[in-house]
Amino acid sequence: MIYFQSGGAVSRVFAAGLAEERITDRLKTRPVKKRNDRRCDWMDYTAHYESPAGGMTLASDGIALTGLWFDGQKYFAAGLADECEKRMLPVFRETFDWLDLYFSGRQPDFRPALSLQATDFRKRIWEILLSIPFGCTMTYGEIAGRIAGEKGIKKMSPQAVGGAVAHNPVSLIIPCHRVVGSRGELTGYAAGIEKKRWLLQHEHAGL
Repeated sequence: MIYFQSGGAVSRVFAAGLAEERITDRLKTRPVKKRNDRRCDWMDYTAHYESPAGGMTLASDGIALTGLWFDGQKYFAAGLADECEKRMLPVFRETFDWLDLYFSGRQPDFRPALSLQATDFRKRIWEILLSIPFGCTMTYGEIAGRIAGEKGIKKMSPQAVGGAVAHNPVSLIIPCHRVVGSRGELTGYAAGIEKKRWLLQHEHAGL
């Protein structure tokens, strides 16, 4: 399950059926950690995974997954403390299993626990990304249209959606690579267009 942190609100998303449940004032959230804030009493942990698409760095707060990036991508390790401890954690082992299945060409039927700090807007965009099935794509405009409908406004800027998609801290598991341009063209992936093309071809997404 996923806990999105945003003030006093928490959203939980279940993998099975991709059902969404918003929960307020029922679950405690940790305070938002700021870089170099010595008052924080938890550690960031990291691990490394070698995938067929390139090296990947995992991050955790000790319990849940907080980050998964291709090495060197844009926004790499955003939000992590300057000093992290390398340690193999249960959530890292579970993420390795997820990645092994994914890169073998199968859609994993489970999802590691995630703990993500996010604004309400980014949180909602990431929830929509989680609904995009393996091997399928969705356009920025389609996501913007869904958000506009939920807000009761005429339209939402696809560029605003693109910013939220680009700042997704958990690559692959939250599948931002499945978002494409209005005519199906490949645009704007933090790890690079060639990596995005590789992933979608790996999923046989019809490119």
